Amino acid sequence: MTDKNSRVWWITGVSSGLGKAIAGAALACGDIVAGTVRKETDKQAFEEQAPGRAFGFLLDVTDQTAVRKTAAAIEAKTGGVDILVSNAGYGLTGAIEETSLEEARAVFEVNFFGALSVIQAVLPFMRTRRAGRIFNITSVSGLAPWAGTGIYGASKFAMECAGQTLAEEVRPLGIKVTNVEPGGLRTDFSGRSLSETTLHLDDYGETAHLSQRILAGHAGEEPGDPAKAAAAILKTADMEDPPLHLLLGADAMHYAGRKLAQLQAEMTAFAPLTLSTGFDEE
Repeated sequence: MTDKNSRVWWITGVSSGLGKAIAGAALACGDIVAGTVRKETDKQAFEEQAPGRAFGFLLDVTDQTAVRKTAAAIEAKTGGVDILVSNAGYGLTGAIEETSLEEARAVFEVNFFGALSVIQAVLPFMRTRRAGRIFNITSVSGLAPWAGTGIYGASKFAMECAGQTLAEEVRPLGIKVTNVEPGGLRTDFSGRSLSETTLHLDDYGETAHLSQRILAGHAGEEPGDPAKAAAAILKTADMEDPPLHLLLGADAMHYAGRKLAQLQAEMTAFAPLTLSTGFDEE
């Protein structure tokens, strides 16, 4: 068991990207991090960052039995998780029509059901302690979807809903929840973490297919700094009253703001039609 004077983090997917950046920032602050990875070499590399405070665990988040066993092992090893960061996931581009149900289910198995499994595994421990923080790494695409990212965005949109309702359910239990919606971060998301549908239909060349070209074409040029994104999350973890939504990046704020403005404009424009559906008052 570790020294509980330090905060204990459980972060899924610490071998690369934002998960790696958050883990590194937490370790630099002297905290303890239990990080999950898929490969033994990644586990060893992670633990070498801070021997005695960085604990690697091999985990496939789609294996619910393994998730629950890992949660119990992390609790026993660290003395209790203070902060969960549900980060593991991957992207998929392709038109809705082009996406096979197998491809769609695979994305949801990791991005939604895998994340849900991890949250459900840690909640019994947090409920017992009446304390804890949960960060769901979603995406601005879950708030403001764009052509070619529909299924990926849908998996993140699902986590947005789950995270919002979870926050209401666990607030009286001393547990706080924040949905984190990053914009483009300079990670390998557009590389090994991004898949493409097998089917390609020419009719979507100037709509859905643009997403793959844009993401691949700007790989390494994304506006967001993962180290600064990690620092923002650590700052939020210290807040007594953290936000339910944490947008990261000027692009995230731009696209989310534009979507909210569109929704507000449509609500106003079609208010008479919306309100026409009620029973007439006697």
